Amino acid sequence: MRFLKILGLLLLALAISGGGYFAYRLYKPKAALPAGIIGSNGRIEANETDLAVKFAGRLTEVTVQEGDMVQAGAIVAKIDTADLDAALRAAEANVRQTEKAQAEADAQIAQRKSELTLADQELDRALALIAKGNVSQQRVDQARNQRRTAGAALDAARSRQDAAKEAIAAARAEAERLRVQIADGTLKAPVTGRVLYRLAEPGEVLAAGGKVVTLLDLSNVYMTLFLPTQEAGALAMGAEGRIVLDALPDRAIPANVSFVSARAQFTPRQVETQRERDRMMYRIKIRVPETLVQQYIEYVKTGLTGMGYVKLAPQAAWPEWLQSDLTKPQ
Repeated sequence: MRFLKILGLLLLALAISGGGYFAYRLYKPKAALPAGIIGSNGRIEANETDLAVKFAGRLTEVTVQEGDMVQAGAIVAKIDTADLDAALRAAEANVRQTEKAQAEADAQIAQRKSELTLADQELDRALALIAKGNVSQQRVDQARNQRRTAGAALDAARSRQDAAKEAIAAARAEAERLRVQIADGTLKAPVTGRVLYRLAEPGEVLAAGGKVVTLLDLSNVYMTLFLPTQEAGALAMGAEGRIVLDALPDRAIPANVSFVSARAQFTPRQVETQRERDRMMYRIKIRVPETLVQQYIEYVKTGLTGMGYVKLAPQAAWPEWLQSDLTKPQ
C-alpha cells in the first residue's frame, strides 16, 4: 500500500515537471527587444464587405458557401428579374416605335420643304405678273397665304421631329435603366476574399439593401496594436513591422505601419497628471504586404492572435528571432 502511494507521488511529480517543461517551451520569453523597437498584443484582421441587393426581389441563387474563396468579379448570388426582363422588352419595343415616329417626322419635313419651295415660286410669279398688271391683287394675296401656310407646316413638322428625338432619347434611357437594374440583379464579388457569412438563402424575398453574404477583403490584411502616447508619437507612417502569430511562433511575418489613429483610446476624462497621460493609448495598424498575402492566400485567416512589433527608430536592427524566410528580400 505504501509502495503504491510512493509510486503515485512519483508519477504526479513527473507529470508536473513534464507539464512545466512543456509550458516553458511553449511560452518561454523571447530575448529582450533592442532599443528602438516596441511590441504589443494584437490579432489579424481584414476589412469586411457586405454584398447587398440594390432593389427588392426574390433570391434565386447563392453560389458560395461560408469559407469559400472568391475572386473579384465572380458571381455570388442572383435575384429574380423576370418582371424586369418583360419591362425591358416593352421598353425596347417603345424605342423601335419612337424611331419610326422620327422617320415619319423626317419624311414630313422633306414634304413640307418641297411645299414651301413651291409656295415661294408661286409667290414670286404672282409678284412678277402683278407688276405687269396681268393678275389681280387677290391672286398675290392667295400666294402669300399659301407661302405662310407652307412655312407654318414646315415649322410644325420640325417640332414633331424634335419631339420624336426626345421620345427616342427617353425610351432609350428607360431601356438602359432596366438593363442596369437587371445587371444589378446579379451580385458579383467586388474584391478577392473569403466568404465570412452566408446571410440569405434562395427563395427569400429581400428588401432593398438586404445583405446576402459578407466577404473578408484579403487584399488588406493587418494587425491592430495599441501603443502609449510616447511611442505612438515617435512612430512614422510606413515604418517597418513584424508579426509573430501564436500559431506560427517561429516564423516572423513582415508588415508596415499603415495607420495611426488621430484619437487616443482609454483616455480618462480629466488628463492632468503625467500618470494619466501615460494611460492614453493609440490604435495602430501594421499591414502585411499584399503580394505576400496573395502568395499564401489559402492560409490567411482573421482572428489569429499574436504579437506585433514596430520600429520606432529606422536605424534599429531586428533581432534574430524576428527574422524568417518571409522577411528576407524576395
